[in-house]
Amino acid sequence: MRGLRAGLLALTLSAGPVLAQTANAPVQSPVLTLDQERFFQDTLWGKRVAAQLTAESAALAEENRRIEAELTAEEKNLTERRPNMTADEFRRAADDFDTRVVGIRSAQDAKTRALNGRSETERQDFFKAALPVISDVLRERGAVVILDSRAIFVSAGSIDITDTLVAEIDRRIGAGPETSPSAPGTASQPSGPNRAAPAETRPAEAPSANPPLGAAPAQSAPAPDPASRTSAP
Repeated sequence: MRGLRAGLLALTLSAGPVLAQTANAPVQSPVLTLDQERFFQDTLWGKRVAAQLTAESAALAEENRRIEAELTAEEKNLTERRPNMTADEFRRAADDFDTRVVGIRSAQDAKTRALNGRSETERQDFFKAALPVISDVLRERGAVVILDSRAIFVSAGSIDITDTLVAEIDRRIGAGPETSPSAPGTASQPSGPNRAAPAETRPAEAPSANPPLGAAPAQSAPAPDPASRTSAP
């Protein structure tokens, strides 16, 4: 009896490493799943892009607030000088101000669009660089297709390769190509007696854009419209 128990114990101990190895082996399945949004956001590349766009978006929002304050001050100054100006002088000054307001608004909107475009471009570059890594994992798992887990009602967690791919991308690609923040175009600055000093060009953000990474796009601050409040007599 003791010999039987000893034999069973020896068999159990010898099988232990084999069972552990089997448990840790990647699951072989013809179908795998991937959370596309988390795949991008959790990688070093995705985190770098999110941090850059957040910082640039905050800078653009601050720039918009500063420009709006400067234009509001110039509009007030123009209104205060109106009694000492002829009708023609005031009309020309008001028309010039209106033209610059429209130009500034257009320039700030263009910065927002450029920032949104950068977000989408970064995503496309990421998935293009990640494709060879995805293909390698596909072959290693003996799979023929990878489905977006967000479009699946229910599936076994063992076939989800999101964490595996995040680790592989970080190891083989890292944070991706370091790109300098795109400098926003310089908006037309208020001019005239109450002109404020031109602000330095600063980076800007927006969201993030739809597919997986969506950050809320930065909004250009509305510039005051003097035409509605300061018309020539």
